[in-house]
Amino acid sequence: MGSDAAAVSTVREAARMAWDESKRLWGIGTPIAIATLSMYAVSSVTTIFVGHLGNLPLAAASIGLSVFATFSLGFLLGMGSALETLCGQAFGAGQVSMLGVYLQRSWIILAVAALLMVPFYVFAEPILLAIGQDPAVAREAARFALYILPGALSFAVNFPTAKFLQSQSKVIVPVWICVGSLCFHVALSYLLVTVLGWGSPGAAVAYNLSLWAIALGQSAYIIGWCKDGWRGWSMAAFNDMWAFVRLSLESAVMICLEIWYLSTITVLTGNLQDAQIAVDSLGVCMNINGWENMIFIGINAAISVRVSNELGAGRPRAAMHAVIVIIAESLLIGLLCMALVLIFRDNFAIIYTTDLELQHAVSKIAG
Repeated sequence: MGSDAAAVSTVREAARMAWDESKRLWGIGTPIAIATLSMYAVSSVTTIFVGHLGNLPLAAASIGLSVFATFSLGFLLGMGSALETLCGQAFGAGQVSMLGVYLQRSWIILAVAALLMVPFYVFAEPILLAIGQDPAVAREAARFALYILPGALSFAVNFPTAKFLQSQSKVIVPVWICVGSLCFHVALSYLLVTVLGWGSPGAAVAYNLSLWAIALGQSAYIIGWCKDGWRGWSMAAFNDMWAFVRLSLESAVMICLEIWYLSTITVLTGNLQDAQIAVDSLGVCMNINGWENMIFIGINAAISVRVSNELGAGRPRAAMHAVIVIIAESLLIGLLCMALVLIFRDNFAIIYTTDLELQHAVSKIAG
């Protein structure tokens, strides 16, 4: 156990503490944010390519990605967050050998959870029709949801591997894996959608392959190069499974409440007049909002690593300092993002569509 951080009693000490803590947080948070943004950009690039196919394909992709993929992302990210706490505390306490066991346990639980969500995709059309979606939009959205199902299943591998690496501040290699997969996704989307003319199915193929490239790349890095935390496959992963499930579900509830409300808004929008324009315009705005969310997911991961490491090392005051600093900085980042959206609200829709009516609708919502 290390000695705790010194108490702060003057403005000079507070400024020094904030500066030192900011360097630690952003040393972890910046690579995580870049990796998270790159992963999210796979979804955004898919939306952009599909958006130039027409309003109906864009509406279908918006529902497929904003409702179905986001449903999976929220639930599996939430369940994977239990690993963030356990691995962070184990690493801070010097119990590095337990990290691989926790990772395998999380893989098992999230794989089962992902399979339980498959019927949600298979019966997407009757679900959408039952909640009042336009029949044409529901039919195309259900088809696109099935197309992207393999990519959604990759989250069960991706999130535990990311949390395992983040807890040890091993964040540089995942950045290169995610950025490389994004570049691969852009090139493959252009080939399949623009050159070969495969349309929405081609965009979905690129989406699936790119997400699995991230998941398998991070897994290969852990198994091949993280020998301190990964000691091989172990039957110990099946021990205390129910306690791990409970912790995973508790983590999932908190994050799902934050993420699923976006999906709910998208679904409700489909009940408005001119459903295609309504869903498309909100989908574009949600896509832009998602970029901000990914920044905060990176910040959230960074503060979780800092706090769990400090608590594991028996330094509660240092953990409290990290929380205070990140709250203040998060508020400033949120205000900056709001200002950027207001300034460029008349311009960013051009990236997603050439339809002038849709561009105007996006501008109205953003403002």
